Amino acid sequence: MFAFDIRHRCPRTSARGGVLTTPHGAVETPVFMPVGTQATVKTLTPDELYEIGVQMVLANTYHLHLRPGADIVARAGGLHSFMNFRRGLLTDSGGYQVFSLAGLRKITEDGVWFTSHIDGSRHFLGPEGAVQVQEALGADIIMCFDECPPYPCSEEAVSEAVRRTSAWAERCRAAHTREDQWLFGIVQGGVYEELRRRSARALKEVGFPGYAIGGLSVGEPKQDMYRILRVMDEELPAERPRYLMGVGAPEDLLEAVACGIDMFDCVLPTRLARHGTAYTRRGRLVLRNADCREDFRPIDPDCTCYVCRHYTRAYLRHLVKAGEILALRLLSFHNVYFLTRLMENIRGAIARGNFPEFRRAFLETYQDQRGPG
Repeated sequence: MFAFDIRHRCPRTSARGGVLTTPHGAVETPVFMPVGTQATVKTLTPDELYEIGVQMVLANTYHLHLRPGADIVARAGGLHSFMNFRRGLLTDSGGYQVFSLAGLRKITEDGVWFTSHIDGSRHFLGPEGAVQVQEALGADIIMCFDECPPYPCSEEAVSEAVRRTSAWAERCRAAHTREDQWLFGIVQGGVYEELRRRSARALKEVGFPGYAIGGLSVGEPKQDMYRILRVMDEELPAERPRYLMGVGAPEDLLEAVACGIDMFDCVLPTRLARHGTAYTRRGRLVLRNADCREDFRPIDPDCTCYVCRHYTRAYLRHLVKAGEILALRLLSFHNVYFLTRLMENIRGAIARGNFPEFRRAFLETYQDQRGPG
């Protein structure tokens, strides 16, 4: 049911193009996965995701565990049936909430106690429980429970997080029973190279079909993230899929692909849409800005998505300023389309052997003219 085949390699970088086969279809890599925290990519229907070309979506274990509950999803036939999405699904483990909900949790050696942000009730989530919830949800790829430390963070504290994450990975591996799911380990270690190497080597000893890189894009300088990705390129098995968690800015996608990353997820395209901002080939466009008021061009003249074929910047600015829900839908559609097409173009460049030239040309245009927002 599962396979990962690398079809093309860039001779001048570590970029590679491949195919990840799952029980719900083949996924061409490198791939961007929009985030569907609550079993939905905000404002977009599954049919719209198909139209865009989305191959895989990420859903959030912690939030679905709290509401509606993994048991209800399981009784509905699993997450694919529950949300009526027929392509690949990946669930995170709840480990990111150890970072993002720091004021609502307490870490122990066995796992983490969370205070629900919904009703204040207390919930325990540990390695075995995280796997059990994800098995009930039924995604194609699930993640080990980990501790994601914040940035900045002392080397001593990050070392403790690596030790705990490694121990939890062994427990997750032992608890995992479903053969129709792949369980990925997650490398932690902050911006400390030796800790990253230690974490990766511990996970390799346990053995996983794929490896994720967590704890980046949490506030550290971009150059530190790129430096750690180069270290991970040296340490992680070349024949296994590599997944960089929580990264979706176009410039970061290109740099990470050059370091051999195959999979990405991020809330950025829909979050920017909710703030009235759209991606363009020349950078971000803030539609609230006054210069869009009488601009009757599409968001991006180079884009062929439904939104750019039918609507102008002036109209979209009107929707944003009026607080119309349609603005969120149209901008989310465009932004997810933009990143999906970017990954498609990256795959094409890798296959043609000109990925370094493609990356350089894209970044020259995108970074030099990037707007605010």
